[in-house]
Amino acid sequence: MRVRIPISAPALLVAIVAAGSAGAIAPAGFAVPAGAQAFADELDAVSANVRDPGQPVGFRILEWSSEEVRESLVAALNPPPPEPAPELAEGRGGRGRGGRGGRGGRGGRGAEPVDPMLAALAEAPTVGYVWTGQVAGYAIRYAYRWPLPDGGERIILATNRRLGVHATAWDPVGTDYQFTLIEIRLDANGEGEGKTSLTTEVGVDEDAGTIALDDYEGATVVLESVRR
Repeated sequence: MRVRIPISAPALLVAIVAAGSAGAIAPAGFAVPAGAQAFADELDAVSANVRDPGQPVGFRILEWSSEEVRESLVAALNPPPPEPAPELAEGRGGRGRGGRGGRGGRGGRGAEPVDPMLAALAEAPTVGYVWTGQVAGYAIRYAYRWPLPDGGERIILATNRRLGVHATAWDPVGTDYQFTLIEIRLDANGEGEGKTSLTTEVGVDEDAGTIALDDYEGATVVLESVRR
């Protein structure tokens, strides 16, 4: 007996990721012997309400993220308030040098500030991958699940790259995040839909203790026919 899945084990994923920042994904239908290391979860869907709808999308989760990673991402969205700037010295330093420093600051804007969320995702280990119709896939840096009252489940995934960053298949994009958060909601039968940060802002769900879409109910469905 042989199981037909895109990829078989973490070792192969590591080799793929090492080939590039996201990793080239093996073609769908890649056959592996039965008994190979199983995934923590496998989901398949089709794209919807995008420029190129109906494209297959696969999620292969190797393991669920640790509490340490979850807390680091929550902290990235809730950074501590900045320390107050030291008071300028009275007299000449406060009037002249302070003003010139402000003008010099404009030149300093050439370096973009680091996005705390993107930095936290870059530090997180790869726990799975997303494959689409593109040649290269996307490393999943965060995978979290939360039970729903009806027996279903919320699954929250995050990549450190934006879906469609080098293509238009996922347009329109209504946010400027350079990462992608994907929130999937499944019913008790393991079927459902998904939405993403391509069109909706990201926030912290205090009840679940995780990053999540800020307005899931009002967001556009981007993944249809999601199933295990």
